[in-house]
Amino acid sequence: MKYELTHKTIYRYHAKTSTCQSRAWLIPKVLETQQPEEIEIEITPTPRELIYADDFFGNKTFYFALNTPHHEMTVTVRSLIDKQPADTEAQLFDDAYSWEEARERIYQHESYGLDLCPFILPSPFVRWNADMAAYAAQVFRKDRSLFDATRALVARIFKDFKFVSGATTLHTPVETVFKERKGVCQDFSHLAIACLRSLGLPARYVSGYLETLPPPGKKKLQGADASHAWISVYMPDRGWVDFDPTNNLIPNERHLVLAWGRDYGDVTPIKGIFQSSGKQTLKVEVDVIPLKESAHFDAHGRAEPT
Repeated sequence: MKYELTHKTIYRYHAKTSTCQSRAWLIPKVLETQQPEEIEIEITPTPRELIYADDFFGNKTFYFALNTPHHEMTVTVRSLIDKQPADTEAQLFDDAYSWEEARERIYQHESYGLDLCPFILPSPFVRWNADMAAYAAQVFRKDRSLFDATRALVARIFKDFKFVSGATTLHTPVETVFKERKGVCQDFSHLAIACLRSLGLPARYVSGYLETLPPPGKKKLQGADASHAWISVYMPDRGWVDFDPTNNLIPNERHLVLAWGRDYGDVTPIKGIFQSSGKQTLKVEVDVIPLKESAHFDAHGRAEPT
């Protein structure tokens, strides 16, 4: 399936700002099942410089700086992505050893220190307490496979926690989410990661998008899609395997990957500094549009069939 992806971020400032420096994690990753074919970045006002760079985790990022006085700044990233379905669960996950054995294999892995250790230790948005560790231990029973136990953990979070938009903020501690049993995809991902790391298992945060389907007979609304988050767990002999706690499923071709890191703080869509006074507002519009034909961007930044 091919997708036209548009992520538009609009900043409005009460007073003019003349200085802005930002870094963005908005370029889709190149993966075996995901190939970005075209990427277009539009920033207004026009930045004085635009620099591309990889971060520590191998994510594609871009840095930009503005010195033009402005009340509004818009950052739009358009991508054409070819996304293929991954192998089915039955083909991938027939574990011959328990999750405890899997953990021992992970600790013996030659790249454990550099590649895996950052995803086992606590991070700014992912910390845990004894209650969360006990919650995870209830499904990570002895002799259960790592895949089956992780699936059970994701299913339990889906059952026990309620999706409530606005119930949390970007800075709500995961301990609060666990106690109040509500939140959004970012919260459920951080919670699942905390549970896994409490058992000494490497888990990372995945930032991306999920194509949303409108109700039967209804037209899809522009800007109705949103950024999404899920998790990935390292499994010996297989590598990183994704799970979506918010929807209790294994991510498929409708999940488009932007970046991954220890937690949300490593892959914030846009972060930076600006010089101004008064309040600012932020608006984000996301569209994930499936295309049945091959396409490319026209002169106006719209996808058109080829």
